[in-house]
Amino acid sequence: MDHRDVEQTASACDGCPLQSERRQFLQHVGLAVAAALVGLGVPHGLAAATLGPITARRMLGNKPAYPIPAEDGVQIDRENEVILVRWQNAVYAFNLSCPHQNTALRWNQGDGQFQCPKHHSKYRPDGVFVSGRATRGMDRFSMTRSGDEIVVDVDDMHKEDADKAGWAAAMIAL
Repeated sequence: MDHRDVEQTASACDGCPLQSERRQFLQHVGLAVAAALVGLGVPHGLAAATLGPITARRMLGNKPAYPIPAEDGVQIDRENEVILVRWQNAVYAFNLSCPHQNTALRWNQGDGQFQCPKHHSKYRPDGVFVSGRATRGMDRFSMTRSGDEIVVDVDDMHKEDADKAGWAAAMIAL
């Protein structure tokens, strides 16, 4: 088969009803998978959310500044020990360590939760404790919004059990 045969075959498929049927099939499968994840309790919006490393855009003294996440997802800054989460029109900044015994938390994409690898404590994307040996939610940092950035005060951490009001307020609504 030479290049002319390939061109003729490609143009013969243009407008082919099978292409639109395939596209429609894939859309239906995608919707079915999303519905199944919601039915299983995976937090809406984080089933296919971004997960990745992040570095501070700049430092304001000892306060790292990050771009406001464009979509729901989890970003981890290991250098500053900050987890930045955008979820349900809010941004949260958490301490990287589990409040139980200071082991670095991990994001479990499959169930849309944080988990401690040491004792298996689990947390929702907003840091609320779900199960395990921990006795409180993930520790949150105070934050401020400055233009298109989130500035995290890593010296001002709120523990849910000791500072309920500060912990609840340590988020930025978008």
